[in-house]
Amino acid sequence: MSETGGNDSGGKQVVARAAAILNALESEPRGMSLGRIAKATDLPRTTVHRLVVSLEAQQLVASGSEGIRLGPALARLAAAAHVDVADIARPFVESLGRRTRETVDLSVYRGRHAVSVDQFASDQELRVVSPVGTAFPIHCTAHGKALLAALSVTEAERVLNESPLEARTPASVTDATALMRQLATIRQGGVAVDREEHAEGVCGLGIVLNTGATERYALSLAVPSQRFARQQEKLEAALRQCAAEIESKLGMT
Repeated sequence: MSETGGNDSGGKQVVARAAAILNALESEPRGMSLGRIAKATDLPRTTVHRLVVSLEAQQLVASGSEGIRLGPALARLAAAAHVDVADIARPFVESLGRRTRETVDLSVYRGRHAVSVDQFASDQELRVVSPVGTAFPIHCTAHGKALLAALSVTEAERVLNESPLEARTPASVTDATALMRQLATIRQGGVAVDREEHAEGVCGLGIVLNTGATERYALSLAVPSQRFARQQEKLEAALRQCAAEIESKLGMT
C-alpha cells in the first residue's frame, strides 16, 4: 500500500512539474532557455533538462534558435479538444447586454490587436457599435489592455515596443513604460478601463476570460462617455459577474 502510494505521489509530481514547464512556455511563444524555464518554474535546471527531453520526445515541446517552445503535439491536442468559446459565451453576452443596455464585445488576442468575434449591441439611441471582425489597437482599448495584462511582463513589453504606438485621441497613452504601469494595476484589479483613449466620446471596461483554450479572449463593455462615469461601478460589477458565469460554464471555476 505504502509503495503504491509513494509511486503515485511521484507520478503526480512529475506531471505537475511537466505542466509547470508547459505553462511557463505558454506565455513565451518565441521560446525560453533552460535557465529561464528553471527560474520561472522554481525547478532545478537538471530537472528541467530531464523533463524537456521527455516532453520533446512526445513533441509537446520543441527546440529552436531562441530556446524551448511549445511543440506541435499541443496544437493537435487543442484542436481535438476545441471548444467554441464564442458559442458558449453567447447567452451570457446577451444577458449582460440586456442587463446593462450597453454594447458587449467578445474579442480574441491577435498580437498588436484585439479582434472582435461577437457583439451584442446596445438598444439605446446613443450607443457604441462596431462590425464584428474589427481589429482594435491593443494599447488604447479596454479589451486590448486587459489582454495585454494577461501576458507575461516580458511578452507585454515586447508587444508594446515592436513599433511606435499610435495616438488615436489626445487621451491615448503611447509611452510603453507608462502603459506597463497601467498593466500592473490591471493585473491587480482584474478590469481594464478605456477613458476615450481609442475614440473620443467612447469609454470602455474590459476583462480577460479564463477559458482553458489556447486563444486568449476578453469581454468588454463599450459605453458613451456621457453616461460612463455615473455607471462605471455598476457596469464593472456586471462585467465581472458575466465573466465568472462564462468561466463556470467552461468548467474553469
